[in-house]
Amino acid sequence: MTKTVDLPLRVHEDLIKVSEELSLMAKKPISTSMAVDLLMEIYRAHLNNPCALDTFSQQLKSLNIMSPEEFDKYWDEPAKTPHAKHKAKTSK
Repeated sequence: MTKTVDLPLRVHEDLIKVSEELSLMAKKPISTSMAVDLLMEIYRAHLNNPCALDTFSQQLKSLNIMSPEEFDKYWDEPAKTPHAKHKAKTSK
């Protein structure tokens, strides 16, 4: 049964890029849902190593992680780029 997941736009765009990269590596199409499944498998395989699991757990504990609401707000905001103010030169 298929379930829909709401992703922040930037996360979705990154997932599409990962899917494209995996497609190039596999030399066959990899959908975004397949990419998520592969990433989860890689995550599980990596964390089956007790040293990696311990290190990852310690890193997570030390991170200042946002709440889910803060994360969604942060990632949904468009990238803010400073706009340079240019003065048009006038000829006299």
